[in-house]
Amino acid sequence: MSAQMYLAYDYPLLSMFWTLLWFFLWIMWFILLFRIIGDIFRDDSLSGWGKTGWVLLVIVLPFLGVFIYLIARGKEMGRREVSHARAQQEVFDAYIRETAGGTGRSSSADELAKLSEIRARGDITDEEFRRAKELVLSDYGPPARPGAATDPNRH
Repeated sequence: MSAQMYLAYDYPLLSMFWTLLWFFLWIMWFILLFRIIGDIFRDDSLSGWGKTGWVLLVIVLPFLGVFIYLIARGKEMGRREVSHARAQQEVFDAYIRETAGGTGRSSSADELAKLSEIRARGDITDEEFRRAKELVLSDYGPPARPGAATDPNRH
């Protein structure tokens, strides 16, 4: 064994900090590079040739290309990111509205089907099912009290 073996205590603390700093900067560089490439492809104002030119510049001369891109188009990157986030939020909100339903109330048939399933499982008795069914069929209102005035149009 002619090779030297380095143990953990042979690696100085300052060297460990420098290694972590370089590792952190390396990771940050790749994050910046991928964000710029994503911004190039997301930008609708660039033509296909413009996108090709920027991507080639960023890939062939990475440091110079990234710095030139940030100087030339960096101010608009934030605006494009915000507009993209707003568009995604609008699509998500539309999906939620569509999935939840426009009125917020389910139909009487849906409610009766749910009640029937609950009764079939044995979670409610027949008497509870009958009372819940009356509530559903009477437009979700509580049953009329014996001394209360009733609406003549209501069945």
